[in-house]
Amino acid sequence: MAQPARPAAAGYRSQNGAGQQPYSNGPVQNQLMHSPDGQGYNPSVPGSYSHQMPAKVPPHQSSGQYNYSGSQIASQLNNYQGPGQILNRPPVAPLSGSPVQQTGSVPQVLPPALQNSAVVSSAGSFPPGASPPVLSNWQYSQTPVSHPVGSQTSHLAHVTGTVSTQSPSLSGNTNPPGSYQYAASPGGPPLQNSYMKPGSAPPPVTQPLPPLHPPSRPPLGPPPVGGPPLIRPSTLTAGPPNSSVSQSLLNSSANREGDATSTANDGSVVQNSYDAIEGGGLMATTHPSPAPPNLKMGRSVGYSYPNLPPGYQNTSPPGAPGMQAPALQYPDGSKPFHQPPLGPNHLTASMGGLSLQQEGLRPVNLLQERNILPTTLLQAPVPNLHEDIQKLNCNPELFRCTLTNIPQTQALLNKAKLPLGLLLHPFKDLSQLPVVTSSTIVRCRSCRTYINPFVSFLDQRRWKCNLCYRVNDVPEEFMYNPVTRAYGEPHKRPEVQNATIEFMAPSEYMLRPPQPPVYLFVFDVSHNAVETGYLNTVCKTLLDNLDLLPGNTRTKIGFITFDSTIHFYSLQEGLSQPQMLIVSDIEDVFIPMPENLLVNLNENRELIQDLLKTLPQMFTKSLETQSALGPALQAAFKLMSPTGGRISVFQTQLPSVGMGALKSREEPNQRATAKDIHLTPSTDFYKKLALDCSGQQVAVDLFLLSGQYSDLASLGCISRYSAGSVYYYQSYHHKHNPVQVEKLQKELKRYLTRKIGFEAVMRIRCTKGLSIHTFHGNFFVRSTDLLSLPNVNPDAGYAVQMSVEESLTDMQVVSFQSALLYTSSKGERRIRVHTMCLPVVATLSDVYLGADVQAITGLLANMAVDRSVSASLSDARDALVNAVIDSLSAYRSSVLSIQQPGLMAPRSLRLFPLYVLALLKQKAFQTGTNARLDERIFTMCQVKNQPLVYLMLMTHPNLYRVDNLTDEGALNINDRTIPQPPILQLSVEKLSRDGAYLMDAGSVMFLWIGKNCGQNFISQVLGVPNYGSIPQNMTHLPELETAESIRTIAFISWLREQRPFFPILYIIKDDSPLKSSFLQNMIEDRTESALSYYEFLLHIQQQVNK
Repeated sequence: MAQPARPAAAGYRSQNGAGQQPYSNGPVQNQLMHSPDGQGYNPSVPGSYSHQMPAKVPPHQSSGQYNYSGSQIASQLNNYQGPGQILNRPPVAPLSGSPVQQTGSVPQVLPPALQNSAVVSSAGSFPPGASPPVLSNWQYSQTPVSHPVGSQTSHLAHVTGTVSTQSPSLSGNTNPPGSYQYAASPGGPPLQNSYMKPGSAPPPVTQPLPPLHPPSRPPLGPPPVGGPPLIRPSTLTAGPPNSSVSQSLLNSSANREGDATSTANDGSVVQNSYDAIEGGGLMATTHPSPAPPNLKMGRSVGYSYPNLPPGYQNTSPPGAPGMQAPALQYPDGSKPFHQPPLGPNHLTASMGGLSLQQEGLRPVNLLQERNILPTTLLQAPVPNLHEDIQKLNCNPELFRCTLTNIPQTQALLNKAKLPLGLLLHPFKDLSQLPVVTSSTIVRCRSCRTYINPFVSFLDQRRWKCNLCYRVNDVPEEFMYNPVTRAYGEPHKRPEVQNATIEFMAPSEYMLRPPQPPVYLFVFDVSHNAVETGYLNTVCKTLLDNLDLLPGNTRTKIGFITFDSTIHFYSLQEGLSQPQMLIVSDIEDVFIPMPENLLVNLNENRELIQDLLKTLPQMFTKSLETQSALGPALQAAFKLMSPTGGRISVFQTQLPSVGMGALKSREEPNQRATAKDIHLTPSTDFYKKLALDCSGQQVAVDLFLLSGQYSDLASLGCISRYSAGSVYYYQSYHHKHNPVQVEKLQKELKRYLTRKIGFEAVMRIRCTKGLSIHTFHGNFFVRSTDLLSLPNVNPDAGYAVQMSVEESLTDMQVVSFQSALLYTSSKGERRIRVHTMCLPVVATLSDVYLGADVQAITGLLANMAVDRSVSASLSDARDALVNAVIDSLSAYRSSVLSIQQPGLMAPRSLRLFPLYVLALLKQKAFQTGTNARLDERIFTMCQVKNQPLVYLMLMTHPNLYRVDNLTDEGALNINDRTIPQPPILQLSVEKLSRDGAYLMDAGSVMFLWIGKNCGQNFISQVLGVPNYGSIPQNMTHLPELETAESIRTIAFISWLREQRPFFPILYIIKDDSPLKSSFLQNMIEDRTESALSYYEFLLHIQQQVNK
């Protein structure tokens, strides 16, 4: 086909940004500009919405050159050093490039909110009194070792345009506490289907830190703020700081620096920055926002919402004619107001006098107590709060803390040798989610916290923020409760009765009209790809689920295929069949006919269906073996940047031509060595492109279907920094590996139909005195503490590390709040808020009492991934072991009054050594030749992006005996009876040759049949006459009309329904080749390269008793 003429101005820089500028995990300067008329989308590429994001530079920002470290300040797991001590690490594969050269004049006028704060101008000069950010990109922690601490300011804002640091804040987290549902009544916004995804990002450090204290002893020094002890060996030495690198990320040449606000046609001021919209971050309390959003503001963009939800509009507003309650109207001199005991000041009277606590502190001798694994699923510990507060607390599935008793001081936290952090699953699918459609969203005027169940009402007209303690006025509209239809009871509003709630956001929370759902599919069609047969599966699944894609009448869809050239598909109305346009110049990609490549799904359904039916056959005779993945992604970005949306890319091999081409780095014979394995990206091309995507509200999801090494360490960056997801199907082939076909079908259906949020940002706030310094997950950290999430999904988890910056001695409780601002697939702007309240304690024994061992393990796993990438795999493994040694040593020396022989642990940490041993045997961190490099990297991706419940299952599988299932203790769900067999320890000791055992390892399941298993089970469940007849490659149970079959299938189906991915079931016998995989998951047994659980305990005991 003739190549269409190239548009004259299609100059796309191969560097995906401003020339050679290095990309670090700093603010994205890809900013969404408000279009003054607020109408429609400008189809020009690279996009009419360049958003001006504040370019704050956290004083200690890490470069983000970590590979599978989603954390943007990779806090070190190793050696707990003194509070604030920095552990330097050498630069990992430094990004090439020189600082950005600015051309032309740039307005540098500060908005009023910034004039009092220290600002770093783009020219590099510093206002008087502000210290330059001396921390280099690769330093870990909060205070540079070689610089004085006192002069550090936490309000350095690196200005490329001018930005307001004070504005509504965004952050996110999800949880339906309790059974109360306040969904918008009929006609209101529909609740949607949902899930989440994985990730990683850079961390902000925003407060001056205390001076360094040298560790009292090298192996067991106090932890670096917020992290577990990482390594017992020597600390890393650092290279010279690269402080000259500009932190601002310029997107394409179309982006201009400018003010954070612009003026709409009507003269009203419109915020250009998401940071301005969501509102003050960590520094908010210092410079109060001049215009609190609970005042009515001019709405110049988007849509406004009714004052009351659609079911409440027939009620008279307070004080209106027909309102019968003159007595309820309070004069300005508010009466004394008695709030029910829900405020944070009603803790259980004596924190030390509970029998529950005595049980929790009872020391356990791990060498003697062999059966410490609970037979039922381990539940999150319940914070020791008054029951009236606790019943309002956030669901731990959505928001949980590694320590449910927060230590009063950093010194106490250091002494405990446990990491302090949060694990979030903010966009989780919820069966009940209260949705508030009131036009007034009540927030603290100082720190921008959303009103929540843990604020206190001083009287009817005033409430005190539970994060910064500012007293705020209650808006008139908030006095009316739409649920009870009563006036004068603000403390009974749904916002104050639910720790998880969703707001319909008014237009003040929009930078532009909500974007339509846009889905672009990018398919590898090289000879290798065609050979796998994946296109048949993907196109058929997409065809079957077209009607279920989240969206509305505005949904758009498009397709690109590529081998050594790039193929676009025109789906213009009026064509009898889709038209293929081939672009062979991959060095300077351009978009032919951009207006017909992304089309309305409803209006062009027939052409789209025709294309999906013919695509799998179009390339069957292709002999093209090259793969131009980089240019195809560049083309996809150009096509998507005017609107934003989701790119789903399917790749089957190492990219070989054009930008982003890679060379194989895996040497199979060296897999056993922990050194020299390539966990870092070999190029920064994919990270740079991901940051460009993030700035234009585009996320990229990668599906890797490959039997050969494909350098996932490099390719994965495209998803990690754009808030996408990574899926990996090792050795995918439609004939040779049919179980992978079913897995891809099931997971792709979930992926296509699950809930999705677009153009999202998330911010996490915590009570004054606490600070967040490192983030883990798939995202990009913008403006210090604002997470940029172009897409957010219900299957993604996030983690953050924290430190205690100021003493909490005068507080009984602290609170944490995440707020996620997103656009739903229906085009509604929404804010999902989760709030959690935890008690503060003053003694070490109370800190241990409240330890959440699963959350600690999950946070340590995230930190160990960072450590593997920034240092080495062996360093990360040492750090994990040292985390156990240090915490149990501290417990033995500081809490136990009588020294006893054995290895003593508090009851709350009795599973800690077992879980760490499980991490050491997990594919991400294990040593040995059996882990392929891409497989290891994918497991690290999962650690960074999986919600905690799935991460724990992947780390420590559950083992059940299933040949004797009964209905005793069974669950009854939708007329199904689900047996609940006890969980067994992961040891061959627990297996009997006359039984059948199911191992649930998260993404895979094994059903092991003993040689002498009862004939009844073999015939009634497996449907074969005897043991010898069980097929070698059996992966499905037949559905038989027997009680045993029904019970077994019900149990396995129920387990599968609990997760967003599809675990393949392998049925194995003693002579099955997969038996070794089954035994590899027996955590408590010895393997060639790892200790048994008992040997590990002896090693820990030896170190603790030194």
